[in-house]
Amino acid sequence: MQVEKYVLGPIATNSYLLYDETSKQGVVIDPGMNPTVLTDRIRQLGLTIEAICLTHAHFDHIGGLGILKKLTSAPVIVHETEQTWLCDPVLNGSGTFAGTEPMSFEPADIAVKGGETLSFMGKNFKVLFTPGHSPGSISLFDGEMVISGDALFKGAIGRTDLRDGDYTTLIQSIETQLFTLADEIIVHPGHGPSTTIGHERNTNPFFS
Repeated sequence: MQVEKYVLGPIATNSYLLYDETSKQGVVIDPGMNPTVLTDRIRQLGLTIEAICLTHAHFDHIGGLGILKKLTSAPVIVHETEQTWLCDPVLNGSGTFAGTEPMSFEPADIAVKGGETLSFMGKNFKVLFTPGHSPGSISLFDGEMVISGDALFKGAIGRTDLRDGDYTTLIQSIETQLFTLADEIIVHPGHGPSTTIGHERNTNPFFS
């Protein structure tokens, strides 16, 4: 499986394209704003996108959703808590962020709770419920890497001063969901460079 990162939009959001070179199947995680480079790559590779997964529904992570949905017709997956956020510019933050047009999309095709196993490209991805940055934040773990959205960053954690964020909940999510993973697991976050679980467990200032 190939993992490609695209930094999109005004807040430098990491969008991920996962694909299998043989089957030409793929998954998009967090389609950020201004996704032309991502959609061009999907066309170039001739991929069939099996799903569009959202780690959470803040505007910078969903800004390209309409374009990706139109291009791929792939089902959209989000945590059930944030289904309504996709339709509401106030909840997803686009209505209050200067310079951003209000965003409203159709509800997701699939709502998850956490604990499910999703199968794409012949691989299994465990849905980890990691709220705190937002109430419906999830991370996706395939046994070798975890895509953590805005829960855990290299040397930092997600903001908790946005709507329905909670610091104590986020710390608990990281400790009980992410830090139970093995040290060598690669962490692909929603912003910034990748890291590993072991590096963050041992050096992240929020946990030292």
